[in-house]
Amino acid sequence: MIPARRWMAFPLLLPVVAWGAEQADKAEKASPAMPPADVGSIAQVMVALLVVLALILGMAWLLRRVGGIQRGGSGAIRVLGGMSMGQRERVVLVQVGETQLLLGVAPGRVQTLHVLDKPVDVSGPGAGESFSQRLSQALGRGHGQ
Repeated sequence: MIPARRWMAFPLLLPVVAWGAEQADKAEKASPAMPPADVGSIAQVMVALLVVLALILGMAWLLRRVGGIQRGGSGAIRVLGGMSMGQRERVVLVQVGETQLLLGVAPGRVQTLHVLDKPVDVSGPGAGESFSQRLSQALGRGHGQ
């Protein structure tokens, strides 16, 4: 149940509501009505939207085809592969010069897990294998061990 004092304030708002309605009527009469949109203008908007979408898709395809934008100027550090270990944790294989590092990456923390003595060949005959298989072989663990 609503308290009586809230209902007492309602009659005080009636002049404000009436004044707002008058102002809306005056504004409607003063400004000419906008012409309704015709089929031609709607078609122009649709064609423009389709052109923009086609440009976005074309640029995405081109960037995927070319290999994206180089990150960093020198290219001395390369990310060779990665694997998700949880919702926010990853294991990443990074090459710095001739050294390959296995890094654990978590929010707010990057930790070196292992420095590989023998670099993992990512472009050789085993390039079709998954990252986890190559990493297991590089660490000397083979499959099933």
